[in-house]
Amino acid sequence: MTTLPELSGKVALITGASRGIGYGVAEALVARGDRVCITGRNEDALKEAVETLGADRVIGVAGKAHDEAHQAVAVERTMEAFGRVDFLVNNAGTNPVFGPMAELDLNVARKVFETNVVSALGFAQQTWKAWQSENGGAIVNIASVAGLAPSPFIGAYGVSKAAMINLTVQLAHEFAPKVRVNAIAPAVVKTKFAAALYEGREAEAAAAYPLGRLGVPSDIGGAAAFLTSQQSDWVTGQTLVVDGGIFLNAGVE
Repeated sequence: MTTLPELSGKVALITGASRGIGYGVAEALVARGDRVCITGRNEDALKEAVETLGADRVIGVAGKAHDEAHQAVAVERTMEAFGRVDFLVNNAGTNPVFGPMAELDLNVARKVFETNVVSALGFAQQTWKAWQSENGGAIVNIASVAGLAPSPFIGAYGVSKAAMINLTVQLAHEFAPKVRVNAIAPAVVKTKFAAALYEGREAEAAAAYPLGRLGVPSDIGGAAAFLTSQQSDWVTGQTLVVDGGIFLNAGVE
């Protein structure tokens, strides 16, 4: 039998966490004893994730990240269930288009920004008002290396992640000293969300990385656990690049 760790007393809200990176973050925080609320669009997938993570420590709230009513309900349910919300991890994101910016449908661009950026701000406002403004805590925004350099064919996604990185800096300045706000910028992580970037050619894609492999959700979970721990108490306004060394190849033919 697996023995769960003692409760840490801390509580996290993680968006877009029924699978992929968000689920990896939830696993890491539950493993250290946190209680967690996870959100996602698919109620069945969310229920399955809750059962797997442990229904005694995890709750799920289904809804769309950009929906303000959902944001309010998710924070309210977290407070009702656990009495606090120390950590917010903004992971929910979308990338519904693949192509050049010159041909980008502006309605699609609006959807990308609503989900990837505006929703993160909305959740931050909600957790700030509900708990963090008085009690402190930490926010982690899941950005991307696509927000740090040009990203052919996923430009809208990259621009939204650049905005998220800037949002991180702005919130870190405004929420200090109560709340630390940092971002994580992953390269390609093996998830359903990123499958188009490596599916059918994983070995070829991984060969470009100095560490010889693509990322996995637990890589990002570990980084998020650090940024929501006492070990990072003097870290705010930073973007932690977790990329298997891919940026080391910048400019190298």
